[in-house]
Amino acid sequence: MKKPPEGRQVWFLTGSQGLYGEDTLRQVAEQSRRIAGTLDRDPALPVEVVWKPVLTDAEAIRRVCLEANSTDDCVGLVAWMHTFSPAKMWIAGLDALRKPLLHLHTQADVDLPWHSIDMDFMNLNQAAHGDREFGYIQSRLGVPRKTVAGHVTDPAVSARIAAWTRAAAGRAELRGLKLARFGDNMRDVAVTEGDKVEASSASASPSTPTA
Repeated sequence: MKKPPEGRQVWFLTGSQGLYGEDTLRQVAEQSRRIAGTLDRDPALPVEVVWKPVLTDAEAIRRVCLEANSTDDCVGLVAWMHTFSPAKMWIAGLDALRKPLLHLHTQADVDLPWHSIDMDFMNLNQAAHGDREFGYIQSRLGVPRKTVAGHVTDPAVSARIAAWTRAAAGRAELRGLKLARFGDNMRDVAVTEGDKVEASSASASPSTPTA
Protein backbone atom coordinates (compact mmCIF):
# COMPACT_ATOMS: atom_id res chain seq x y z
CA MET A 1 0.00 0.00 0.00
CA LYS A 2 1.41 3.38 -0.98
CA LYS A 3 2.03 6.10 1.56
CA PRO A 4 -0.69 8.80 1.26
CA PRO A 5 1.51 11.64 -0.11
CA GLU A 6 3.24 9.42 -2.69
CA GLY A 7 2.67 10.75 -6.19
CA ARG A 8 0.97 13.89 -4.89
CA GLN A 9 1.83 17.36 -6.15
CA VAL A 10 1.44 20.98 -5.16
CA TRP A 11 1.41 23.37 -8.09
CA PHE A 12 3.42 26.59 -7.79
CA LEU A 13 1.69 29.54 -9.48
CA THR A 14 3.35 32.88 -10.10
CA GLY A 15 1.42 36.06 -10.80
CA SER A 16 2.65 38.91 -12.97
CA GLN A 17 1.35 40.87 -15.99
CA GLY A 18 2.30 41.39 -19.63
CA LEU A 19 2.91 45.10 -19.11
CA TYR A 20 6.39 44.38 -17.73
CA GLY A 21 7.66 43.10 -21.08
CA GLU A 22 9.39 39.90 -22.14
CA ASP A 23 12.79 40.59 -20.56
CA THR A 24 11.32 41.17 -17.12
CA LEU A 25 8.96 38.21 -17.44
CA ARG A 26 11.89 35.93 -18.29
CA GLN A 27 13.53 37.01 -15.04
CA VAL A 28 10.27 36.49 -13.19
CA ALA A 29 10.10 32.93 -14.55
CA GLU A 30 13.71 32.20 -13.60
CA GLN A 31 13.30 33.52 -10.07
CA SER A 32 9.95 31.80 -9.49
CA ARG A 33 11.47 28.50 -10.68
CA ARG A 34 14.20 29.04 -8.11
CA ILE A 35 11.67 29.59 -5.29
CA ALA A 36 9.63 26.55 -6.36
CA GLY A 37 12.82 24.49 -6.55
CA THR A 38 13.81 25.52 -3.04
CA LEU A 39 10.48 24.25 -1.76
CA ASP A 40 10.64 21.07 -3.83
CA ARG A 41 14.06 20.16 -2.40
CA ASP A 42 12.96 20.77 1.18
CA PRO A 43 12.76 17.34 2.88
CA ALA A 44 10.01 18.62 5.18
CA LEU A 45 7.53 18.84 2.29
CA PRO A 46 5.94 15.44 1.68
CA VAL A 47 4.81 16.23 -1.88
CA GLU A 48 6.39 17.30 -5.17
CA VAL A 49 6.31 21.04 -5.92
CA VAL A 50 5.55 21.54 -9.62
CA TRP A 51 6.34 24.92 -11.17
CA LYS A 52 3.81 26.28 -13.65
CA PRO A 53 4.46 29.01 -16.25
CA VAL A 54 4.04 32.61 -15.08
CA LEU A 55 0.42 33.78 -15.22
CA THR A 56 -0.21 37.17 -16.83
CA ASP A 57 -3.93 37.23 -17.75
CA ALA A 58 -7.31 36.18 -16.41
CA GLU A 59 -7.97 33.38 -18.89
CA ALA A 60 -4.66 31.63 -18.18
CA ILE A 61 -5.37 31.87 -14.44
CA ARG A 62 -8.86 30.42 -14.87
CA ARG A 63 -7.57 27.56 -17.03
CA VAL A 64 -4.85 26.51 -14.59
CA CYS A 65 -7.34 26.53 -11.70
CA LEU A 66 -9.74 24.34 -13.68
CA GLU A 67 -6.85 22.03 -14.62
CA ALA A 68 -5.89 21.74 -10.95
CA ASN A 69 -9.47 20.84 -10.06
CA SER A 70 -9.47 17.95 -12.54
CA THR A 71 -5.96 16.63 -11.78
CA ASP A 72 -6.13 14.00 -9.03
CA ASP A 73 -2.41 14.17 -8.25
CA CYS A 74 -2.63 17.91 -7.54
CA VAL A 75 -3.58 18.39 -3.88
CA GLY A 76 -3.35 22.19 -3.80
CA LEU A 77 -1.89 25.41 -5.16
CA VAL A 78 0.80 27.72 -3.82
CA ALA A 79 0.41 31.21 -5.28
CA TRP A 80 3.05 33.93 -5.24
CA MET A 81 2.59 37.39 -6.74
CA HIS A 82 6.20 37.87 -7.81
CA THR A 83 5.50 41.25 -9.39
CA PHE A 84 2.35 43.36 -9.46
CA SER A 85 -0.43 41.06 -10.69
CA PRO A 86 -3.67 43.07 -10.75
CA ALA A 87 -5.97 41.08 -8.49
CA LYS A 88 -9.05 41.53 -10.67
CA MET A 89 -7.41 39.06 -13.09
CA TRP A 90 -7.68 36.36 -10.42
CA ILE A 91 -11.43 36.58 -9.75
CA ALA A 92 -12.63 33.97 -12.26
CA GLY A 93 -9.83 31.54 -11.36
CA LEU A 94 -10.30 31.82 -7.61
CA ASP A 95 -14.06 31.51 -8.05
CA ALA A 96 -13.57 28.26 -10.00
CA LEU A 97 -10.88 26.79 -7.73
CA ARG A 98 -11.89 23.76 -5.66
CA LYS A 99 -8.43 22.76 -4.39
CA PRO A 100 -6.69 24.09 -1.24
CA LEU A 101 -4.80 27.34 -1.70
CA LEU A 102 -1.73 28.71 0.05
CA HIS A 103 -0.77 32.35 -0.50
CA LEU A 104 3.01 32.66 -0.19
CA HIS A 105 4.10 36.23 0.55
CA THR A 106 7.83 36.21 -0.17
CA GLN A 107 10.58 37.86 -2.21
CA ALA A 108 13.05 36.37 -4.68
CA ASP A 109 16.04 37.30 -2.52
CA VAL A 110 16.51 37.61 1.22
CA ASP A 111 18.44 40.91 1.17
CA LEU A 112 17.97 44.14 -0.75
CA PRO A 113 20.95 45.33 -2.86
CA TRP A 114 21.14 48.76 -1.31
CA HIS A 115 24.32 49.66 -3.24
CA SER A 116 22.74 49.13 -6.65
CA ILE A 117 18.95 49.35 -6.23
CA ASP A 118 17.21 51.15 -9.12
CA MET A 119 13.85 51.23 -10.93
CA ASP A 120 14.68 48.10 -12.94
CA PHE A 121 15.12 46.25 -9.67
CA MET A 122 11.92 47.77 -8.28
CA ASN A 123 9.93 46.67 -11.34
CA LEU A 124 11.17 43.12 -10.85
CA ASN A 125 10.46 43.04 -7.12
CA GLN A 126 6.84 44.09 -6.66
CA ALA A 127 5.69 41.22 -4.45
CA ALA A 128 4.78 43.62 -1.64
CA HIS A 129 2.33 45.32 -3.98
CA GLY A 130 1.10 42.21 -5.79
CA ASP A 131 0.63 40.17 -2.64
CA ARG A 132 -1.32 43.02 -1.03
CA GLU A 133 -3.71 43.03 -4.00
CA PHE A 134 -3.94 39.24 -3.94
CA GLY A 135 -4.65 39.17 -0.20
CA TYR A 136 -7.41 41.73 -0.70
CA ILE A 137 -9.16 39.84 -3.49
CA GLN A 138 -9.06 36.57 -1.55
CA SER A 139 -10.70 38.29 1.43
CA ARG A 140 -13.18 40.12 -0.81
CA LEU A 141 -14.27 36.82 -2.42
CA GLY A 142 -14.22 34.89 0.85
CA VAL A 143 -11.70 32.36 -0.48
CA PRO A 144 -10.50 29.83 2.15
CA ARG A 145 -6.70 29.85 2.16
CA LYS A 146 -3.54 29.71 4.22
CA THR A 147 -1.23 32.74 4.13
CA VAL A 148 2.49 32.34 4.88
CA ALA A 149 4.85 35.34 4.92
CA GLY A 150 8.65 35.20 4.91
CA HIS A 151 11.47 33.90 2.77
CA VAL A 152 11.35 30.24 1.77
CA THR A 153 14.88 29.67 3.08
CA ASP A 154 13.63 30.40 6.62
CA PRO A 155 12.97 27.03 8.34
CA ALA A 156 9.96 28.50 10.15
CA VAL A 157 8.41 29.45 6.80
CA SER A 158 9.04 26.09 5.15
CA ALA A 159 7.70 24.30 8.24
CA ARG A 160 4.40 26.16 7.95
CA ILE A 161 4.18 25.36 4.25
CA ALA A 162 5.00 21.71 4.97
CA ALA A 163 2.20 21.51 7.56
CA TRP A 164 -0.25 22.87 4.99
CA THR A 165 0.90 20.40 2.33
CA ARG A 166 0.36 17.49 4.72
CA ALA A 167 -3.16 18.73 5.44
CA ALA A 168 -3.82 19.18 1.71
CA ALA A 169 -2.53 15.66 0.97
CA GLY A 170 -4.74 14.29 3.75
CA ARG A 171 -7.74 16.08 2.28
CA ALA A 172 -7.01 14.54 -1.13
CA GLU A 173 -6.84 11.06 0.40
CA LEU A 174 -10.13 11.65 2.20
CA ARG A 175 -11.83 12.52 -1.09
CA GLY A 176 -10.95 9.08 -2.44
CA LEU A 177 -11.68 7.20 0.77
CA LYS A 178 -13.63 3.98 0.34
CA LEU A 179 -16.12 3.34 3.16
CA ALA A 180 -17.72 -0.01 3.95
CA ARG A 181 -21.13 -0.41 5.61
CA PHE A 182 -21.83 -3.92 6.78
CA GLY A 183 -25.28 -5.20 5.96
CA ASP A 184 -25.91 -2.96 2.95
CA ASN A 185 -27.66 -4.54 -0.02
CA MET A 186 -28.06 -1.41 -2.14
CA ARG A 187 -24.78 0.48 -1.98
CA ASP A 188 -25.58 3.52 -4.09
CA VAL A 189 -28.93 4.56 -2.67
CA ALA A 190 -29.10 7.63 -0.44
CA VAL A 191 -31.68 6.73 2.20
CA THR A 192 -32.91 3.15 1.85
CA GLU A 193 -31.37 1.09 4.71
CA GLY A 194 -30.54 4.33 6.51
CA ASP A 195 -29.00 7.70 5.72
CA LYS A 196 -25.83 7.11 3.71
CA VAL A 197 -25.27 10.72 2.71
CA GLU A 198 -23.26 11.84 5.73
CA ALA A 199 -20.25 9.58 5.20
CA SER A 200 -20.18 10.06 1.44
CA SER A 201 -20.51 13.84 1.52
CA ALA A 202 -17.81 14.09 4.19
CA SER A 203 -15.35 12.25 1.97
CA ALA A 204 -16.43 14.07 -1.18
CA SER A 205 -16.26 17.63 0.14
CA PRO A 206 -13.98 17.92 3.17
CA SER A 207 -13.21 21.42 4.34
CA THR A 208 -10.22 23.22 2.84
CA PRO A 209 -7.14 23.22 5.12
CA THR A 210 -6.27 26.73 6.25
CA ALA A 211 -4.22 26.05 9.37
